[in-house]
Amino acid sequence: MSAGTAADTDVAALVRAAQRGDRMAVQDLLDLLTPYVGRLCGPIALQDGPDAAQEALITVFRKLGQLREPAALFGWVRVIAVREAVRVARAAARTVPDPLDDVPAAGDPQLAADVRDVLERLTPAHRAVLVLRDLEGMDEHSVSALLGVPGPTVRTRLFRARRNFRKAWGR
Repeated sequence: MSAGTAADTDVAALVRAAQRGDRMAVQDLLDLLTPYVGRLCGPIALQDGPDAAQEALITVFRKLGQLREPAALFGWVRVIAVREAVRVARAAARTVPDPLDDVPAAGDPQLAADVRDVLERLTPAHRAVLVLRDLEGMDEHSVSALLGVPGPTVRTRLFRARRNFRKAWGR
């Protein structure tokens, strides 16, 4: 959202009301944020996307009182959601067998049609940078700040993520 719009004012008022403990405002804020958080967490955490989204929303509402600039809500929530999605995806990668073991053979037509399957082949770090740059449209500097990595690391991860995605998609 752009600064100064009526929608920004409405969101800021909703955040302030929720921070004061207004239950209706909290519910309205939950209704507003749930789809947004889900769109961020799903492509990064894959099958664990709903868990990551739930954890992210819990963190958002636990820390809502710490948000000093209500107009920055979506950027603040984005940081929490992406970090949580990466954390959940990394934890799942440590406890789940390699997803490539269950991937159909290279000639299987379902393989080329299933984007989710291709995303599973990327690391959580590569999925995160790909989602933020190509789906969220964030610039390199913003991705760098959000993920807490240097700009050259973002460029390298994005290059590798796109290359690996194209390679897997083309099979």
